[in-house]
Amino acid sequence: MKNRRNFIAKNVAALPKSGIRKFFDIVAQRKDVVSLGVGEPDFDTPWHISRAAVTCLEEGGTHYTSNLGTPALRQAIAGYVKRRFGAKYDWKSQILATVGVSEAIDLVFRAILEPGDEVLYHEPCFVSYAPTVKLAHGVPVAVETHAKDAFRLTVKALEAKVTPRTKALLLNFPCNPTGATLTRADRDAIARFVLKHDLLLLADEVYGELVYGTKGKPGELVSFASVPELKDNLVLLNGFSKSWAMTGYRLGYACGPKDVIDMMMKIHQYGIMSAPTLSQAAGVQAMLHGDDDVARMREEYHRRRDFLVAQLNGMGLKTLLPKGAFYVFPDIRSTGLSSEEFCLRLLEEYGVACVPGSAFGPSGEGYVRLSYATSMVKIGMACDRIAAFVKSLK
Repeated sequence: MKNRRNFIAKNVAALPKSGIRKFFDIVAQRKDVVSLGVGEPDFDTPWHISRAAVTCLEEGGTHYTSNLGTPALRQAIAGYVKRRFGAKYDWKSQILATVGVSEAIDLVFRAILEPGDEVLYHEPCFVSYAPTVKLAHGVPVAVETHAKDAFRLTVKALEAKVTPRTKALLLNFPCNPTGATLTRADRDAIARFVLKHDLLLLADEVYGELVYGTKGKPGELVSFASVPELKDNLVLLNGFSKSWAMTGYRLGYACGPKDVIDMMMKIHQYGIMSAPTLSQAAGVQAMLHGDDDVARMREEYHRRRDFLVAQLNGMGLKTLLPKGAFYVFPDIRSTGLSSEEFCLRLLEEYGVACVPGSAFGPSGEGYVRLSYATSMVKIGMACDRIAAFVKSLK
């Protein structure tokens, strides 16, 4: 093959591949692995939700929708957000249906960032945040969170990183990978910080319905959408994948100021056209009639969480009790292994898959992420194997 120029963009070539995907390429080559790694509900989508998609198909719903999404879906989202958070959004101009929350995040960064603009985000965090900022030619600025603060984000830490170039703050609470949540006081303090510096707050609340209280009861989602003063400085990002077990439907949404949503829609219009029509029909059903399904799944996750945390602490891996999402983030530094070494050896020697904390940013080193979005039987098997592995290291 003759020599040719390098066609690859430098900012893309410089991006690392996903630490999660890299690890699960290894997992895919193994048999009889008990996986606590995948961040996907093990529940099937409730049938009445899937049936809405089937009915849409039977009735010829195989055509494009409005770029913003069907009126029915946007109205259902507006109703849900008002019911849950007391926030009012005009369904005609302030709500955009997207292909998962990931597309919504990509759209908002491309809509608002000029080269060199900075975006604050907390770390450990979902693996796509910093790369998505870079792909929009922005500068990601990590704000570390720590176990001593239950991985909550503090304004003190934010103030240490904000500069005149800071344009936005991206948050994900309940958090992947730590399961951390914010208190009302945390939320209100962060809201004041955002308004003080006139930033755009991007609140990824895709795990919003998965918040745990005490004695098996649901906890309270502390949403930024509930702060009226933030209305012009907030883009609420959410979706159906986690709370409604609809990962394969690839459906998310953004609610925000009309000018921002309009620019996001413009990019979406040229790149995607519209979210899948059948998925939108299912989304309407989930919003209007899915509360009981969410409650049932949340109750089961709560039971699994309590069991898994007790087991990990019992084997000497210090683990905070997460209040949201479906992950635990145990501290494995007592083993003397790095996060990646721990996960690779656990997989190779004992057949349990989890994700190195370092995949979620440098501040995740010394921890691993375990997902309890799998059956109690598998969680029990995994715990027995992890305990044996930890004992072998002593």
